[in-house]
Amino acid sequence: MDRRYRRGMTLVEIMVVVAILVSISAVLAVNIKAIWDRQKVQETKLRMGLMEQGLQGYAALHRGRYPTTEQGLEAALPHMHSREEGVPTDAWGNTLVYRSPYGDAVYSLGSLGADGLEGGVDLAADIVVTLR
Repeated sequence: MDRRYRRGMTLVEIMVVVAILVSISAVLAVNIKAIWDRQKVQETKLRMGLMEQGLQGYAALHRGRYPTTEQGLEAALPHMHSREEGVPTDAWGNTLVYRSPYGDAVYSLGSLGADGLEGGVDLAADIVVTLR
């Protein structure tokens, strides 16, 4: 073949390169989303742990009683180590859900997860902590 006709890449070669790049970026996007979701769950658990410290502080000053559902988490805010403005939210921006008493448990503290619906089907499903 004559050298003057062989100057660039063929359309097939360009399409193969583009297909490879699209495949790699799709795999990366899926993995990054999973890492992001796990990070959000860990952040929410940390925030719930801080709120639990506030609840424990409240109970220590009120002879072992925890705030009722009606009093809500606002009652425990002065007892938290970190002085946040208002009730902490989960990593998705939803307000933490508090119920006391909760069935046979003393209280239930939870996050509704990424979808913001109780019992949702999202990957980062509801996160609930109960004290029995």
